[in-house]
Amino acid sequence: MKQKGQVLGFIGIVIFILFLSAPLLVMVLFAGGQAWMPVAAAVVLTVILLFGFAIFGVRQRKIVFGIPLILIVIGFLIAAPGLYKLTKPVVQADGVDLYEYAPFLEGTKAASLNGPASFKVEGDLPVMDGATALYPLYASFAQAVYPEKDYDPYMSEVMSSRTGQAYESLINGEVDIIFVAGPSDAQKERARRAGKELELTPIGKEAFVFFVNESNPVEGLTQEEIRGIYSGKITNWKEVGGKGTEIRAYQRPPDSGSQTALEAFMGDTPIMVAPTEQTADLMSGIIEDVADYRNYGGAIGYTFRFYSQTMIGDDKVRLLAVDAVEPTADNIRSGDYPIVSELYAVTAGTDNPNVKPFIDWILSEEGQEIVERTGYVGIGN
Repeated sequence: MKQKGQVLGFIGIVIFILFLSAPLLVMVLFAGGQAWMPVAAAVVLTVILLFGFAIFGVRQRKIVFGIPLILIVIGFLIAAPGLYKLTKPVVQADGVDLYEYAPFLEGTKAASLNGPASFKVEGDLPVMDGATALYPLYASFAQAVYPEKDYDPYMSEVMSSRTGQAYESLINGEVDIIFVAGPSDAQKERARRAGKELELTPIGKEAFVFFVNESNPVEGLTQEEIRGIYSGKITNWKEVGGKGTEIRAYQRPPDSGSQTALEAFMGDTPIMVAPTEQTADLMSGIIEDVADYRNYGGAIGYTFRFYSQTMIGDDKVRLLAVDAVEPTADNIRSGDYPIVSELYAVTAGTDNPNVKPFIDWILSEEGQEIVERTGYVGIGN
């Protein structure tokens, strides 16, 4: 009877501990703490064992202390790769505070002309959206020609919802003009199905850049080497003059501006499958998503020059020269840097009468001065 009572008591304790710990484990999982799950599971199992030892009268120190210690060590060993990954900083758009560039705010980083603009938008304000990297540019346009008031970066006539959503909003008629890199084939097709024609007006130029961890000795690559890396033909840095380290070639999600730029750069060369991560999603369970760039020693990623150098300003990564040419503004102007993308003001049949004169002003000397002052290269250079 005593042994039966012990068993029933132990079962009750197990159920109680699992009942208490299950919500915590789920919270850890969905909060992005997957790396800690082996450790958390080991801790829960250790607590169960300690109660079990107490209920069944186990007194041997080697068992009471040794087994839980072994479990915790095993948990940390299993978790070690994931925990190591967490030590590597992520380079992603969500780290940018767009309020720093919001028009008319005190201390804004938005660029300004030396005096009042010769053009002012009156009446129906064109609703603008666009890429995170271009928000400082069109926020500066707004500061020059829009009426002074509060323009929230995420909900106003001057907002940024990132490239993919900006194209969706334009095609759906929710905004008048977006500032982005060129559309992907999928975005063009969605516009066609919606009966919309995307009108692209070049307003500036920018370098499409590749970057690596600052410890990587490779200072530059050729275009063919980059295509070799992103097609999966080149897999180790020693093949391009670096250390014998595996290359982690990160990509961005489909329809993002930088991913579309990569697709354009690769041309007919197929792009390999991107590194992925298991991402918890409450709506769809566990999904495979393109991994955010993590700053491993063997990692390589890509973005646009202004975004990486000014908006992110991460001194732990280094931009690579391409075909022995550094991605500087002067090299963009001269045409020496080989991978340059045009920046566009894109419309899709808006009936707002202020859109055309606004774009005309952007192409004027004043508008192009703001392009340069922001940190991009004007279309006429």
